[in-house]
Amino acid sequence: MAELVYNEQGRLLFTKEMKEEYTILMPQMLPIHFSMFRKLLELEGYHVDQLNNDSRNVVDEGLKYVHNDTCYPALLVVGQFMDAIKNGGYDPHKVALFITQTGGGCRASNYIHLLRKALKKAGMDYIPVISVSFGLESNPGFSLTIPLIQKLIYGMMYGDIIMNVANQVRPYELNRGDTDTMVTTWVDRLVDRFTRGQGMSRKAMRQGFDEIIADFAAIPVDLSQEKIRVGVVGEIYVKFSALGNNHLEEFLLSEGTEPVVPGLTDFMIFKIFNRVTDCNIYGGSFAKKEVCTFFTGYIEKCQHDMIDALEKSGRFRAPGDFAQLRELAKDYLGEGCKMGEGWLLTAEMLELIHSGTNSIVCTQPFGCLPNHIVGKGMIRALKDDYPESNIVAIDYDPSATKINQENRIKLMLANGKAMAKKKQAQAV
Repeated sequence: MAELVYNEQGRLLFTKEMKEEYTILMPQMLPIHFSMFRKLLELEGYHVDQLNNDSRNVVDEGLKYVHNDTCYPALLVVGQFMDAIKNGGYDPHKVALFITQTGGGCRASNYIHLLRKALKKAGMDYIPVISVSFGLESNPGFSLTIPLIQKLIYGMMYGDIIMNVANQVRPYELNRGDTDTMVTTWVDRLVDRFTRGQGMSRKAMRQGFDEIIADFAAIPVDLSQEKIRVGVVGEIYVKFSALGNNHLEEFLLSEGTEPVVPGLTDFMIFKIFNRVTDCNIYGGSFAKKEVCTFFTGYIEKCQHDMIDALEKSGRFRAPGDFAQLRELAKDYLGEGCKMGEGWLLTAEMLELIHSGTNSIVCTQPFGCLPNHIVGKGMIRALKDDYPESNIVAIDYDPSATKINQENRIKLMLANGKAMAKKKQAQAV
């Protein structure tokens, strides 16, 4: 068994021996993306399991260890880990926990400390917690190398384009389940390519984009009936995680709409770009600014590859790029407004409105102050400038009932249908 090693501050480290012997548990947020991230980590020699437990036990476990006034995603992530350790058949002496840390000013930066506190309370503080971050914590057995970061960027881009085209096909498919089958096919295909060392260059990625688009475009659909498009924005976890948003996308599909979910890429660029903003506003390390500027530019180039592939397809709508989002937000919020999702959340709502997706669900954990400012707090301003916008803010927490959330969304959808009908009548 690997020896437990602590640093000078008393933090348990994930060692090189643990890398050989331990299974790293990774929480779920984006099934498509995280399936590929898992494989890319395994190719680096890590043993990784992606958690998919999403029963009420997750919430109940979270409530045991995280105060219910704390951010709901923290409660769910901690609850998912604790439920998996207790009920997932793992040897608790042979697992490590894998969690991202942005280092921002919102409560998300405390998730890792809440998780360690929960493990200590449960008598399992011998389980190491790996912080996936840029320089906040280091471990001898885990490192974000430049080649690994580059591969994870490609995995993110593949995940975004699959999610984008799948959302544009699924509501219209003639044979129910064709889209989900194609998603699984392409995730498996990409994982196989990664295993063979393929698909990990911009040239190969561009070719992969064209293949993905062609396969999804070939799925039989009925586009004769126009559906209301509904954007989904908000706090990053509840925006993407079916566990966090009570399977929101499934509900929107059941209501006969087309969900439109902005991808992960803009958020990642936003988080790196924030370091550049810090240097511009407050000063700081020139080297740090240059490194972050380089990574921002590189991901933006990959994003343009994806946008170009979608635009030339003639079948699928393409999102705007990060520069366009910055331009849209500048009259509403300064770039120093970056806690949580910051100005990006407002920019995503603006992009949706400008692209004709006027109905929007803004998902937020109850009591999430950043999102109450840049999400719910901006709805009135957007409504004043864009009277056709139709936005509802939905809170998610352990006590919120699914039926109440869905009823509020139904009212928003009814309003969206009435607005569309009125617009059609005026056009006649």
